[in-house]
Amino acid sequence: MKLDPIVVSLLDTDLYKFNMDQVIFHKHTDLCGEYYFRCRNEGTVFTKEMFEEINAQIDHLCTLTFRKDELEYLDSIRFIKRDYVEFLRLWRPIRDYVETSLSPEGELSIVVKGPLFSAMQFEIYLLEIVNEVYFRMRYDYDTLLVSARERLDRKIQDFNSGKYTFSFAEFGCRRRLSREWEDEAVRRLATETKNCTGTSNVYLAKKYGLTPIGTYAHEFVQMYQGIDSIPLAYTNHYAMADWYDEYKGDNGTALTDTITTDLFLLDFNRAMVNNFNGVRHDSGDPYAWGEKIIAHYQKYGADPKTKLLLFSDSLDFDRAQALYDYFKDRAKVSFGIGTFCSNDTSEEPLNIVIKLQTVNGRAVAKLSDTPGKAMCRDMDYLEYLKRSVAFRLNREK
Repeated sequence: MKLDPIVVSLLDTDLYKFNMDQVIFHKHTDLCGEYYFRCRNEGTVFTKEMFEEINAQIDHLCTLTFRKDELEYLDSIRFIKRDYVEFLRLWRPIRDYVETSLSPEGELSIVVKGPLFSAMQFEIYLLEIVNEVYFRMRYDYDTLLVSARERLDRKIQDFNSGKYTFSFAEFGCRRRLSREWEDEAVRRLATETKNCTGTSNVYLAKKYGLTPIGTYAHEFVQMYQGIDSIPLAYTNHYAMADWYDEYKGDNGTALTDTITTDLFLLDFNRAMVNNFNGVRHDSGDPYAWGEKIIAHYQKYGADPKTKLLLFSDSLDFDRAQALYDYFKDRAKVSFGIGTFCSNDTSEEPLNIVIKLQTVNGRAVAKLSDTPGKAMCRDMDYLEYLKRSVAFRLNREK
């Protein structure tokens, strides 16, 4: 079964890939990284035919370059700088950076190795490819599409009836059913409701005149763990300082949980509270997190009603509405919803990730506020990182 090209534009990725890459391009071109694929669904089997198709799609991806209209669009984004756009004019995905293999049991392995400014760009493209190949070749795709449309119809009805009253952005690139389905879902959510404020998908933002949404991901904070001169428990400090220096307070929603929110808050001082317009939740109890963030703003005399709480942890629409009702009178509240926009069908979605695991030969890790989300190939390093975090927390709290 030969599929049509899955990625047809290098804009078909999350905005934060460009945001993070611009900082790396300006400040850290000496960093090299390794990214590893993981499927968290137990018992998932990739066939030989799927593996061959995935490789063919990666081959196609690596023929793409940015078109003139795409570069002009990136240049039109307020905080994307001209020299970075000119770099992207020269950039392309390099096939030699991606290694794939398939075990006899059907376990898929993907490893991306290369300069961080280039290797990091593969993540979303590869996840889009793997997910669409799996669902098109594992199931009857037309049946999945029928169920996806039925569920989307109900969501749109629930927004228009007033059952759902919150605003959200579509964050569904990485785990979408297919390119065509994410396109349809974004178009309909944006035109048939008043609640969809934009999308993380830059290609679809351009296509439909929507706001591209995103700041940075865990990998941005993780990469500072690979810089010898930076103490492990202070990586949030250096990451936010570089971010502010690059964007001068623009493009400012901080991710709190890379090495736990408690540690993040030690570096989220008065200056950073003022420099960032809000924070994003991606693990742990969202209600406890929101209370903690509101108390932190109040500690520094900032009005939480002027700050954004952005929730993005495996949300469905009912959970988002409950969070909105709880916090709406105390802060600005919005949501990034991924799988339940782009891959809500009659079959269970894949929980697949590609995570940064080494920088300049050193292990790096994400701890998060949910222990099960930690991912590190070097358990000795993971324990060392936990001890470093605990030492600073015990000393300074």
